[in-house]
Amino acid sequence: MSEKDSRVTEKFKQRNWNETRSNDSWSIFRIMGEFVEGYERMARIGPCVSIFGSARTKPDNPYYITARDIAFHLTQKGYGVITGGGPGIMEAANKGAHEGGGTSVGLNIVLPFEQHGNQYVDNDKSINFDYFFVRKVMFVKYSQGFIVMPGGFGTLDELFEALTLIQTDKIGKFPIILVGKSFWTGLIEWIKTTLLEREKNISSPDIFLFALVDTAQEAVEEIDKFYSQYLLRPNF
Repeated sequence: MSEKDSRVTEKFKQRNWNETRSNDSWSIFRIMGEFVEGYERMARIGPCVSIFGSARTKPDNPYYITARDIAFHLTQKGYGVITGGGPGIMEAANKGAHEGGGTSVGLNIVLPFEQHGNQYVDNDKSINFDYFFVRKVMFVKYSQGFIVMPGGFGTLDELFEALTLIQTDKIGKFPIILVGKSFWTGLIEWIKTTLLEREKNISSPDIFLFALVDTAQEAVEEIDKFYSQYLLRPNF
């Protein structure tokens, strides 16, 4: 490479670096804007339970029906429902909340596939996010519990985020319920035999940070049991 070419290349690299730094700086304000809007709108929703699960679950799937039933019965107990606002399990949960006359919140995020808003989110409780991490803060801060249906990487991300925050005492303990024994048993056995017993990467009490159930009734009972035992309102 000639000396001239070398100078041009170096100048190009420096310009790209400067542009990157400038974009990074401005992104701070976009992130702050999402936090401000999220806090202001979510602070008024009242006690809610978040329901997570796959966006790919079809309406004839038994887990779709279970998620809908869970959401309906939660509203009869005075809880609203928060979801990611999209299709699949999220749609089922928002639909159940809507049918139960309860609060139906959708924290939507634009993705290149799968994600689009569902029609059962309350008009004034649909919030769009660009950043996954801001959205996850809203789930944790404004939920009285997590109900986790079968799902993919996104569902697992949300589950382990909550478990980690509780395990490390960054947030107060709240109920985390996994629904679907046939789906979750393999993962739970791996956690027990590999993470706990063989590798000693977690402690014995960590196994009790979540409950495993099979039915809508059991899921709602776990929420009720937790709050009747501890008399806590951890996020309000």
